[in-house]
Amino acid sequence: MTALPDTLALGEPRLTAGFDDHARLDRRAHLAVHGSAPRLSAAELISLAEATALCGRGGAGFPFARKLRALGKGVPAVVVNGCEGEPACRKDAVLLRRAPHLVLDGALLAAEALGARTLVVGVTRDGAEASVRDALAERGLADRRGRTLRARVVRLPERMVSGESSALLRAADGGPALPPGRRVHATAQGLGGAPTLLSNTETFAQLALAARRGALGTLLLTVSGAVPQPRVVEAPEGVALPYVLQRCGAEPVPQGVLVGGYHGLWLDAERVTGAVLSYGTAGAGAVLPLPAATCPLGETVRVAHWLAAESAGQCGPCRLGLPSLAGALADVLAGGGQSALEAVRDAARAVHGRGACGHPDGAARFVLSSLAAFTDDLAAHVLGGGCGRGTAGVLPLPQAAGPVPAAGERLAVDWTLCEGHGLCADLLPRLVRLGPDGYPSLADAAVPAHLRVRAQRAVRRCPALALRLEGPAAGKR
Repeated sequence: MTALPDTLALGEPRLTAGFDDHARLDRRAHLAVHGSAPRLSAAELISLAEATALCGRGGAGFPFARKLRALGKGVPAVVVNGCEGEPACRKDAVLLRRAPHLVLDGALLAAEALGARTLVVGVTRDGAEASVRDALAERGLADRRGRTLRARVVRLPERMVSGESSALLRAADGGPALPPGRRVHATAQGLGGAPTLLSNTETFAQLALAARRGALGTLLLTVSGAVPQPRVVEAPEGVALPYVLQRCGAEPVPQGVLVGGYHGLWLDAERVTGAVLSYGTAGAGAVLPLPAATCPLGETVRVAHWLAAESAGQCGPCRLGLPSLAGALADVLAGGGQSALEAVRDAARAVHGRGACGHPDGAARFVLSSLAAFTDDLAAHVLGGGCGRGTAGVLPLPQAAGPVPAAGERLAVDWTLCEGHGLCADLLPRLVRLGPDGYPSLADAAVPAHLRVRAQRAVRRCPALALRLEGPAAGKR
């Protein structure tokens, strides 16, 4: 079972109330801390959502009241999206494992107000699944015919695209956990074709608290990166970002901070100084400071390759565009100059607004924000010999994503043998691109674990025997 990060409350704990005394709030402990949830009509639910300006806490920030008003005709369903697909986000996992009844309070409050007959909670990890199943059992809820409300847990693969609402709905209906290839609003046609209220784990927990207190007040953040240990922080709305970083043990002046996770935005050191975090600026709630000793663009390349591998592989902007985007940024670091920089921007423009889900747009936003935030480093790589720093791998990625670019197995070309056949680029487009002269340009990154078989195949099939794998891992084969 994956260990949870510690929690820290800056001010009065609301979402994390009771955490000092309980590793997990079961039904009895939950009622002792929070009391019983009120009952609301559909009109009262909408009024509450509007009065509190409740928005989705999964990253998109869509107003909850607008979702409620947009629900189509028919018996609706309620779906809780607890699928945190990126390693920089753990706040929902903390809620589902430590305060599952607070999440269920919000979901059940909405289900009763709307007359829903189905409740689904989507998860990606063992601990969250077990905790939610236990919580449903403690309430006497089950997925059985004849029940007024049928409730169940759906387990999805731990992948970035599992957090896409359409992927969760597709999996809950028995299909693959992938976006369906067309954008359909869940409020019109969601679970089983029924109008569906789908929102993030924290959103439903916030709804439960708002129903009791009549107002919102805090937000949850996952703080990792250059800190002594990752933490989930409950902070007041409008908290100063430097204060959050200081309380979590970050450097006094980090060279930059990624806000919102791997679909979020980089802030440079100057913007960090005056930044405040709110429902609209925190995105998915991930906050990742970067130390001065690592190359920020190298860190971005590493995550960009991971984002490309997390693609569903169903549409061109993801399957082809994101590897091109990551490869172009790697070319910048490898000394590709102004043409490589323009290729990054061209690749980002090519994927924008064209995907079947929000993944390509989010990945492009993340990469482009690094160019805007780290202009000095960018100039050093484009105009000179680089920034002189390695890539420490500060941004968290799954272990299977492979080593950081500074070490590990890499592709190499023997230029005395290469004849520019281009087969390697066809077989391995995520790591090899053909330059204007028709010869291969290699990504300045270690070969990720998920591409090693493809890399070995490309090496074997090179007609001129010019392509090879180098590094510690290659030497052991």
